[in-house]
Amino acid sequence: KICESSGESLVSCEGECCSVFHMECLGLKSMPDEKFVCTECKNGEHTCFSCKLPGKDVKRCSVNTCGKFYHEACVRKFATALFESRGFRCPQHCCTACAMDKDIHKASKGRMVRCFRCPIAYHSGDGCIAAGSLFVSSHILICSNHSKRNHSSSAVNVGFCFVCARGGKLLCCESCPASFHPECLNIEMPEGCWNCNDCKAGKKLRYKQIVWVKLGNYRQVRYFWWWPAEICNPRSVPLNIQGLKHDIGDFPVFFFGSHDYYWVHQGRVFPYVEGDKSFAEGQTSINKTFKKALEEAAKRFQELKAQRESKEALEIERNSRKPPPYKHIKSNKVIGKVQIQVADLSEIPRCNCKPSDENPCGLESECLNRMLQYECHPQVCPAGERCQNQCFTKRLYPDAEIIKTDRRGWGLRTKRSIKKGEFVNEYVGELIDEEECRLRIKRAHENSVTNFYMLTVTKDRIIDAGPKGNYSRFMNHSCNPNCETQKWTVNGDIRVGLFALCDIPAGMELTFNYNLDCLGNGRTECHCGAENCSGFLGVRPKTAFATANEEKVKNAKLKQKKRKIKTEQKQMHEDNCFQCGDGGELVMCDKKDCPKAYHLLCLNLTQPPFGKWECPWHQCDVCSNPAVSFCEFCPHSFCKDHEKGALVASALDGRLCCSAHD
Repeated sequence: KICESSGESLVSCEGECCSVFHMECLGLKSMPDEKFVCTECKNGEHTCFSCKLPGKDVKRCSVNTCGKFYHEACVRKFATALFESRGFRCPQHCCTACAMDKDIHKASKGRMVRCFRCPIAYHSGDGCIAAGSLFVSSHILICSNHSKRNHSSSAVNVGFCFVCARGGKLLCCESCPASFHPECLNIEMPEGCWNCNDCKAGKKLRYKQIVWVKLGNYRQVRYFWWWPAEICNPRSVPLNIQGLKHDIGDFPVFFFGSHDYYWVHQGRVFPYVEGDKSFAEGQTSINKTFKKALEEAAKRFQELKAQRESKEALEIERNSRKPPPYKHIKSNKVIGKVQIQVADLSEIPRCNCKPSDENPCGLESECLNRMLQYECHPQVCPAGERCQNQCFTKRLYPDAEIIKTDRRGWGLRTKRSIKKGEFVNEYVGELIDEEECRLRIKRAHENSVTNFYMLTVTKDRIIDAGPKGNYSRFMNHSCNPNCETQKWTVNGDIRVGLFALCDIPAGMELTFNYNLDCLGNGRTECHCGAENCSGFLGVRPKTAFATANEEKVKNAKLKQKKRKIKTEQKQMHEDNCFQCGDGGELVMCDKKDCPKAYHLLCLNLTQPPFGKWECPWHQCDVCSNPAVSFCEFCPHSFCKDHEKGALVASALDGRLCCSAHD
C-alpha cells in the first residue's frame, strides 16, 4: 500500500482494510508475533478510496475480501456501484469496459483486474483492459487514468469535424484528437479546456483495436500524417520495443505498411472506422507504403471483426442454454427504508372453520379469511394443523419448470395439473420504494436493459424480482392469461400471490396479465399469441373471450341504445382507487364522463352509497360547492372562488396538481 510494488516479506493487516505492507515500509525488522493491525484500522479513520480524504463517515464495501472505504456521495458517482440491503458493492467488482458497452449482465461476472489507485476494474484479457494500463501483478494494475502528461505531449487534434467531416472553426478535445463544430454538437463555443463526451465518460482505447496515429511527419511522408496502426499489448511486442522509454498511459502500436512499432498515448490516436480511406482521397500520388498500410488495415479490421462476432455468437449460444443469472430467494428482501409489517397475534382475524371439516380453510370451503384474502395463522386458526389456508407461509407451490419459448424468452411451465383458484406461486424479490424504483428504471434505460420484473404492492412498496426472485419471475405476459395476481395479507403484511384463473393441465405454460400492474416495460410489443392480444404490454386486450352472461349483455346492447350507453360508461371507469392508487373492490362515480373509482375505506364509508352518487372530486375542498379546477393526481378540487393559487402545473406534461404533491 505504501510503495506500490510487489515482493517478499509482506505483512497483511488483519483489520477491516485488508491492506498489505512490506516490513521495510513499516520499519519492521521481523514479522510481528501478534496479529498485525494498521494505523487506520486502529484509529477507525479510513481514507476514501475515491477522493482520498480520511474520515469516520466513510463506509466499507460489503464484499468481505475487498476492504475499500468510500464516502457515500463518492461511491454514488459511479454507475458500476451496486447498492444492496446490507450496504454497497464498490465499482471494483464490476468491469468498467463492459458497463461502458451496456453489457450489464457480463460486467459483474468473471475474474477482475483492479486498479491500485482508483475504483476502476476490468476483466482480465485484452478485450476489456484500457490500453496504457501498467500491470503491478497478475490481478493488480495502475490504469491509464493516472498518466503524468505535460503540456508538450497533449492531444494532437484532427483538422476536420467528427460529425460532418468538414473543416473550419473547430472545438478541440484536450484529451484525444477529436474535433467538432460547436453547431454540430448544438452548443456554444466554451471557454477554457474542453473534453468530448467519450473522454468525459471515461471511454478508453483497448488492445487489438485498429486506430489512426500521428507522429509528426511520420517516415518523411509529406501528405499523410495520420497512419493506420493496431494497438498491441506490451507483452506481445519485441523485447527491444518493450525496453523503450514509456510511461503509464503509453501503449505500443504496430504500423501497417512499414511494420514498425512505436509508443504513443491517447492524445495522438483515434479509432479506425470500417472502410476508412478519407485521408487518401483526392491525392494524385499515394506513397506505396501508405497504400499498402490502408489495405493491411482494412484486412486486419475485418479479421478482428470476424473474431468478435464469432466470440459473441458462441456466448449467445452458451447463454441460450440457461436463463440469465439471478439470485434465487424464498421470501421478499427489504431494500432501504421499506419495512415488512408484522401483526400481533391478537390482531390476526380468526375464521370459523373446524378441525372436523372435510377440507378446513380449503379452496372450496367457506373460510372467512380465504374470502377476504387473509392467510390463516397456525396459532390462531381453529383448524390448527389441518388448516389449508397457509400456502404463502408453507410455500405450497405446484411443481414447475423453466422453459425456453419461441419469441418471449424464458417462461414457466407447470409439471402437474392445477385447479381453478389454486395457489400457484408467490411473487417475491427485493422490496423497494418508489424512489429506488425510479432510480433502477433510469439505470436500466442508461444500460439498454429491456427486461423488467417490477410489480407494485402498494403505492410506495414495489417488488423487483430482477436481481433476486423465485420461479414466478419467469412467468410471461398474456392477454388471455391462466393466472392472476392477488394481494393477500399474511401475518399483517401485504404479499402478492399468483392464482389459477381456470383449470390448467400439466405441461401448460403459466402466464398472467401484466396489465398496468408492472412498472418499467413501457410500450413493448406483445408476442403472447392470444386471439385478443392488444399488441403491446400494458395495453388492455382488444376483446375478452365472452362468457354466456357477456353474450346476453352484447345482445341487449344491440336492442337498447340506452343500455348500450350505460354499458360503455361502465367500461370507462378506472381499475385503481383515485385516492390510494390500489385496485380491489371499488365504488364508481355516477357523474357523466367521470372515470374515477374509490375504496369504501378511502371514502370513510362502511357501505356503498345509495342511489346516484358523485365522487368528492366534483365538490370544492373548502366550501363543497361545484368544483371547476381539479388536481389530476388526487380527489382535491376547488370552486371558482377558491381556485386561485390552489393548483400549479406539474412537470408531468403540465398536468395540474395540488400542494399535496411534489
